[in-house]
Amino acid sequence: MAELDIDLASARIAEQAAQAGAEVSARLARSGPVVGKAAADGIDVQVAPGGLLTGLTIHRSALRQGSAVLADRIFELAQRATRRAGDRMYHALAPVVDAAQLETLGYEPIPDDDPDAETYAYEEGPR
Repeated sequence: MAELDIDLASARIAEQAAQAGAEVSARLARSGPVVGKAAADGIDVQVAPGGLLTGLTIHRSALRQGSAVLADRIFELAQRATRRAGDRMYHALAPVVDAAQLETLGYEPIPDDDPDAETYAYEEGPR
């Protein structure tokens, strides 16, 4: 059995990780901020990948729904936007990062026929 050179193996892994990190950084720099958006009934929601709320607009007409309905609708739109942000992140990183690793991070593609699918593909223009 051949002896494993731990230092050489560690150096190769570190080099591969640095290269993947540089490629990911370059792709994200080209794409700009990766966010998910959803809107309905006078409410616009924007989130970062992972679901952090980065924008919320409530139009005057939405205020007539009542606070409980409004809160439920915001929550529903935030979930939709989170899925969209995960889809965009998945497509941004898929050429560089293994699909299984992306799914472990919570970034999954949304099928085209899914109601949460946006009308455009990442970096490809209209679908």
